[in-house]
Amino acid sequence: MAQMEISFPGNQKVNASLNGFEIRTDQPAEGGGEGSAPAPFDLFLASLGTCAGIYAISFFQNRRLNAEGFKMTLDFSWNEEKHLLDKISFTLTLPKDFPEKYIPALKKSVELCTVKRTLAEPPEFETRTTKQSPA
Repeated sequence: MAQMEISFPGNQKVNASLNGFEIRTDQPAEGGGEGSAPAPFDLFLASLGTCAGIYAISFFQNRRLNAEGFKMTLDFSWNEEKHLLDKISFTLTLPKDFPEKYIPALKKSVELCTVKRTLAEPPEFETRTTKQSPA
């Protein structure tokens, strides 16, 4: 089982260390933080977009298609009652010379994103506790 370490450097900052990288987060000022880094939920959305993005750009590269001007945006709607996302839409802005015949395959490749597929088939969650050993 892989492991990520979560640290608490102060105030509303919560960081994650994984594979030699530190990912820093903070809450916005209106949430009690300093706004010094993205909020964790922002990183969730970014992981979804960047995951889909790597599948999309790989599609272009594997077919030696021109990716100049290619852009992807995520639009999302929030359900205030549930305090959860209702819908996430990916919009792919294609280069002028993108072949029409590849549009369905490009859309399918974006759907292969591992983050998106994990949301569709969520893992089991478990919360455990342990105590520090006496010195």
